Amino acid sequence: MNINSTVISGFQALNDLSYLLQGKDKALLVTDKNIEGIPAVQKLIAQLTQQIASLSIVNTVPPEPSQHDVAAIVAALPSTDVDLVIGIGGGSVLDVAKLLSILCVEDAPTLEALLAGEKPHTRTTSLLIPTTAGTGSEATPNAILAIPEKETKVGIITPVMLPDYVALVPELTTSMPAHIASSTGIDALCHLIECFTATVANPVSDNYALIGMKKLFASLETTIAEPDNLEARLNMLWASYYGGASIAHAGTHLVHAMSYPLGGKYHLPHGVANAILLAPCMRFVRPAAVSKFAQVYDLLPDADITLDDEAKSHALVTYFAALVKRLKLPASLEELGIGPDHLPYLVEAALDVQRLMKNVPMKVGAVDVRNVYLTLFPALNH
Repeated sequence: MNINSTVISGFQALNDLSYLLQGKDKALLVTDKNIEGIPAVQKLIAQLTQQIASLSIVNTVPPEPSQHDVAAIVAALPSTDVDLVIGIGGGSVLDVAKLLSILCVEDAPTLEALLAGEKPHTRTTSLLIPTTAGTGSEATPNAILAIPEKETKVGIITPVMLPDYVALVPELTTSMPAHIASSTGIDALCHLIECFTATVANPVSDNYALIGMKKLFASLETTIAEPDNLEARLNMLWASYYGGASIAHAGTHLVHAMSYPLGGKYHLPHGVANAILLAPCMRFVRPAAVSKFAQVYDLLPDADITLDDEAKSHALVTYFAALVKRLKLPASLEELGIGPDHLPYLVEAALDVQRLMKNVPMKVGAVDVRNVYLTLFPALNH
């Protein structure tokens, strides 16, 4: 799979999009109400209104959208006859924009057909602009939807969804609250480290993952301490993009498989669920990935390169746990009101995500998954 998107990046990269908009008469802008209010987004809307004869705006994308939300958005569209879909927002918005770029094509499969596995052949032109640095949705062939009836999430996956254009614009991420910047940053880290250690890892995904992690380790905490540091913000956007590119060429594994039920049933934000699971899952897979963990450890700004690989691999897991703590993200399910009586459900639901479980670099059974979840209930571990 190739990444065929043209990426434009940098401060004020959206100031003149006339070259992208030539010949486009009908555009659909997909966002949410919070993002719509950002001054840089208002400026973009003014530019689009000036250059495009017909601009429809969908600003009702909820966090963690379900298939019903997307169906309602499609039903409410004044017209599906558009020649450009622009998504501007976090991962949920970008996922919905990707789906709409397929659904707004004549004779496109229905959403039900896509969920049932039918593959689309084409989409309308698309431009994706992330406002968080985490999901990497702008670089993945995936759109993730909640399925409330089954209390889980499902991925619609097709390279057809990869956009024509991506804009990485640091000033769009400065209004992110610190807790969102933290949890989405950890989501990006999970994409990078999981793809790097997956059974399906390969030289292309490894290269993206290493570049992304180097940028992330150098910049994540700076973006929290200095929200207006545009260089750090741009580095995080690229780290997130490389995380998405890693997914497009490899795939995530244990953290994501175990976080799906936490999002699907308990509606934990995806980045928060991943943050809770990052260190425990990496502690579990470490023995199967010692040399790769050592390579990642060497990217840390204060790495002690005199350690041997085994020591480095342990030090990386320790670093992950400390990072989540420094970012003030939850480290247990108890503090989120989820008790150990939910363990049987969580174990079963995580093992159901076979698409990701098969990427774990070692054998994983129900006992292993239960043991990792158990670490999220500190009261049981005393």
